[in-house]
Amino acid sequence: MTSLLYKDDFDAARDRLTTWWQGGDIGRPVMQITARREEPIEDIPAMPQPEGWVTHYSTSDFDYRVNLAARDCINTHYLAEAMPAVSPCLGPNCLALYLGCRGVEQPGTVWFEPCIDEPDAARFEVDPDNFYWDFTLRLIREQLRIGAGRFLVRFPDLIEGLDTLAGMRGTETLLMDLIERPEWVRDSLGRISKRYFDYYDIIYDQIRDDRGGTHFWSWAPGRMAKFQCDFSAMISPDMFGDFMVPVLTELSKGVDYCMYHWDGPGAIPHHDHLLSVPELTALQWTPGAGAEGVADEKWWPLYHKTVEAGKRMVVLGVPGIDSLKAMKEEFGPKLKQFIIGMNVQSPGQADEAIEAVSD
Repeated sequence: MTSLLYKDDFDAARDRLTTWWQGGDIGRPVMQITARREEPIEDIPAMPQPEGWVTHYSTSDFDYRVNLAARDCINTHYLAEAMPAVSPCLGPNCLALYLGCRGVEQPGTVWFEPCIDEPDAARFEVDPDNFYWDFTLRLIREQLRIGAGRFLVRFPDLIEGLDTLAGMRGTETLLMDLIERPEWVRDSLGRISKRYFDYYDIIYDQIRDDRGGTHFWSWAPGRMAKFQCDFSAMISPDMFGDFMVPVLTELSKGVDYCMYHWDGPGAIPHHDHLLSVPELTALQWTPGAGAEGVADEKWWPLYHKTVEAGKRMVVLGVPGIDSLKAMKEEFGPKLKQFIIGMNVQSPGQADEAIEAVSD
């Protein structure tokens, strides 16, 4: 496979990404650049939206989800290292759905009803007949079929650790559990981590490409994963080190490449703990609602500290070429350790963006 209909330099982009993930120098940061096409690359008619449809995570109409996937990439140029990819995701925290939560679909999102009322009765078991797991597998198979030669299928947003346990137990209840039954929490986190790979491995075997590569926010030449702990904004660094660092350490050993979704100012106190996890490849900084954007100089000390510790940085949503030039001036050669995501107006602007950060 050397090209995709939606990305004719697919193989060359994978070569550059392989070099970058393996610690090599591609002469610039990884650039994930998209631009809207003037005309769709294919004519795929849209299906009428089903009555009551409120979120693209919905499981209420399988055929409509397939149609959304078929149309997802047709209006976009995927430039530099950006990859056309669609997701079978059923919401941020699919693992909680597979382990017993029920998804409540609301406009633009989905919430999860807690499923653990009594800690001693908690079960963390693979249920091959789980509705959400079955839906995911069926959707993956159909996305692979229609995407063959066109686009990739990326991992659903499984999530793990305290975020998954909070989905299953309830956030406020879990906060109390950390104090009242810490050993139960540790045991539950260990069981969730085992279940994570029960599901991850099945999905990986289906969606990996001809190089064994996989995609989540970036293509990587092997087992790729995104980890996170948004729950961390509510706990101290000591608690994060006690409960979450062992989870990240264990999970990151089970994949080839991984990034950590580092979300909001409340997560900044855990920076040193994140840098201490040996196999954690990169941090993906999200400033949070209402905060300055990812390219703002307010965050630059965090980026310096991260790359100086031997990690990579992922910043998605850089607003324009002026921001790129400012970052290039600030970070110099360190900028090569970044993945930068941005949208531009045209392929010509993409060329300008690449030139702005190249040697």
